Amino acid sequence: MGASRAADEGGGGPAPGRRGDTVAAVVRQWRSVHPGLDTGPMEVIGRINRCAALLQQAEDAPLRRAGLSRPEFDLLGALRRTGHELTPGELARETFSSGAAVTKRLKQLSERGLVERRGDDRDRRVVHLRLTDAGRDLVDAVLPSQLAYEAAALSGLNSPEQGELAALLGELLGQLEGRLGALRS
Repeated sequence: MGASRAADEGGGGPAPGRRGDTVAAVVRQWRSVHPGLDTGPMEVIGRINRCAALLQQAEDAPLRRAGLSRPEFDLLGALRRTGHELTPGELARETFSSGAAVTKRLKQLSERGLVERRGDDRDRRVVHLRLTDAGRDLVDAVLPSQLAYEAAALSGLNSPEQGELAALLGELLGQLEGRLGALRS
């Protein structure tokens, strides 16, 4: 993701020796129809969306082998990494999921013996969730394979490029979260 590659890809075609991506083709088409149009935002957002779609289509092979979907693993992972019980609302916020989706997934994970519910001592409407031993063991067993799978997906980028991309995406995410948070207030 060095400056020369970014300039080459954003400015009229892929870098020498690299195939153009589908977004580059779309950008070229828009530039031919509207030559003065600034396609910079499309080049960034379009690539982020396309990468996300391709990664989702891959279906996370280690998770699939463990019988988990990505959203289920995200719930289990949130319970594991926080190290304490969470309410369904807290899990929804941790995983950027809707309350209804979390409720449905928690029911399935509970039926599989991976998550257990505990009622609140003071408020019967509140439920606390935690991993069972089987849930914790599953997360701990799958996580190294999942990280290796994700590393393989990123293997076309060297370590400094991955670091630069992670930093840029982190900056963008922080800005977007800040703007969206301000809009909600």
